[in-house]
Amino acid sequence: MLEPSSAVDLIRETLLTAVVLAAPLLLVGMAAGLVIGLVQALTQIQDQTVSFVPKLLAMAAVLVACMPWLMTRMIEFTRSVFETAGGL
Repeated sequence: MLEPSSAVDLIRETLLTAVVLAAPLLLVGMAAGLVIGLVQALTQIQDQTVSFVPKLLAMAAVLVACMPWLMTRMIEFTRSVFETAGGL
C-alpha cells in the first residue's frame, strides 16, 4: 500500500517534472510574444495572425531542438515511478 508521504512525494515530483518540461516552450512563447508585441506597437500593425504565426514557429523550433532532452527527462521520470511502484 502506498504511504501518504510517498504519495505526496510522487505528486510533488510529477508537478515539478511537468513544470520543467513545459518551461522551455512557455518561455520562448512568452519572449516571442513580447518581441512581436513591441514590433506591432512600433509599426501599429494590429493583425492577430501576425502575432500567432511567429510564436507558433518559435515554439515548434524549440520543441524540435529540445526533444531529446525532453524525452530523456520523461524516461527518467517514468523509470523512477516504476522503481518506486515496484518497491511497494
